[in-house]
Amino acid sequence: MNLQIREGRAGDVQQVMRLLADGAAAPDARPPKTDAAAAIWDAMERAGTTRLYVAERDGRLVACYQLTILNGLSLGAPCRALIEGVQVADSHRGQGLGGLLMADAESRARSAGAAAVQLASDLSRTRAHRFYARLGYARSHAGFRKRLDS
Repeated sequence: MNLQIREGRAGDVQQVMRLLADGAAAPDARPPKTDAAAAIWDAMERAGTTRLYVAERDGRLVACYQLTILNGLSLGAPCRALIEGVQVADSHRGQGLGGLLMADAESRARSAGAAAVQLASDLSRTRAHRFYARLGYARSHAGFRKRLDS
């Protein structure tokens, strides 16, 4: 498998947005407008806590995820990592790429000092839930969301 997982670059954002939009299962999923991509990327870069990672096969972007390092005072102040936007192109599913992405994310989280990783998944994505369970992720919390952009 000729696969390279690397840190994303500004030039990857449009492809990542298309990949995420193709895989959006949530009824309220709204990918950002194309003209907002540069501003979103700049904000991520300035904050420095969230990184985009992409997987390329033969020079083609086929998967992605975001990793955010969270430092907080709760739970004895451990550093945690949040994994979001895990997406594998339809044409590349069932080939083990999702597992490779998650292993990469966990390795990067450990290197950043994280004691745990967490993620959320839309309730309708039952296949994704089975995938995460196979990787050892437990349903340990209930998630809540409130949209602030009316």
